[in-house]
Amino acid sequence: MLLDPEKADLKRLSFTAESRPDYIFVGGSTGGDTTEFLKELKLKIKNEKLKIPIVLFPGDASQFSEEADAILYLSLLSGRNPEYLAGQQIRAARAIHNSNIQVIPTAYILIDGGVETSTMRVTGTQPIPPTDIDRIVDTCMAAEMMGKQFIYLEAGSGAKTPVAPNIIRTVRKAVGLPLIVGGGIRTPERMEAAYEAGADIVVVGNHFEEHPEALKDFTRSNPNTQSIPNNPISSDDEKYMRLALLEAEKACAAGEVPVGCLIVSQGQIIGRGHNLTETLHDVTAHAEIQAVTAAAQTIGAKYLPDATLYVTVEPCVMCAGAIGWAQIHRVVYGCGDEKRGFTRFAPQALHAKCTIVSGVLEQECRALMQTFFKNRR
Repeated sequence: MLLDPEKADLKRLSFTAESRPDYIFVGGSTGGDTTEFLKELKLKIKNEKLKIPIVLFPGDASQFSEEADAILYLSLLSGRNPEYLAGQQIRAARAIHNSNIQVIPTAYILIDGGVETSTMRVTGTQPIPPTDIDRIVDTCMAAEMMGKQFIYLEAGSGAKTPVAPNIIRTVRKAVGLPLIVGGGIRTPERMEAAYEAGADIVVVGNHFEEHPEALKDFTRSNPNTQSIPNNPISSDDEKYMRLALLEAEKACAAGEVPVGCLIVSQGQIIGRGHNLTETLHDVTAHAEIQAVTAAAQTIGAKYLPDATLYVTVEPCVMCAGAIGWAQIHRVVYGCGDEKRGFTRFAPQALHAKCTIVSGVLEQECRALMQTFFKNRR
């Protein structure tokens, strides 16, 4: 769900365990008081006893706020205005760097959706015609080679036509980066068509602002949404596992086995990491090792007795040993690993007082691994 602070009426929105988005993107092209809006949104989610990751979708540097969980660090690669290729990003760089927010470098690619959008007016750039598929693919390939971690294919706010499935499918075949698709998606059928074509995240904005009651129809159709009542997993666990999945997507984009990890202490993320074994030419550079090292550096101590470790795939024996040595008191993982998982080979590797929760967003964690290895064959 995409919410524009200038347009969204939070009083009209209602979230439940069965009817809620996987992520809430917050931002717009023309501003609004992002920080105050985020505070109200977080309070609303908390009052409804839910945990939904909030991701900034900023139109310019002024919209940055530390109140969010993550930020799409957008670069408008479809345009040629240097202000939105790098200028606004540089303005916000220091504040973002000094925050604890998760940064996701993202190529923002505007595709003509049949209307003049606010992005076009503000940035002074033109979208790529949907018929120019070669240019769209070339832009996405450039984004991958430039080191972006996500691609956002955008038809624009209020688009008459969304990004066509054949475009999504063609981009999916050409690049390995995770794809976000948005603009002009007003029905569950259009959302499902985007997923079937290869989208990893589908964004719905204007439609929910005008018809907030429609959320239940979209979440019922969304194969990525899990229902809490049939699952004893806490909303905190699901929220942080979704952020760990973003780390796993980074690994996937870099050609690494897609495992992501997050370490949380007293409600704060103190460490995060993803597989880097290929990048560093180091068989020990697993996601959990990266996260444990980062967490220890954050708090300035080698033991993490108050921490919970979230990882998308069951830790191997090596990582379980590191988690045990760090005295982490709780481990939450997504899908099991029958071939290398610690529960089969070294069930006593963790600290004696450590508790384990498994199966958090299991389907999504497993699907990411299966897709990765299928594409490698």
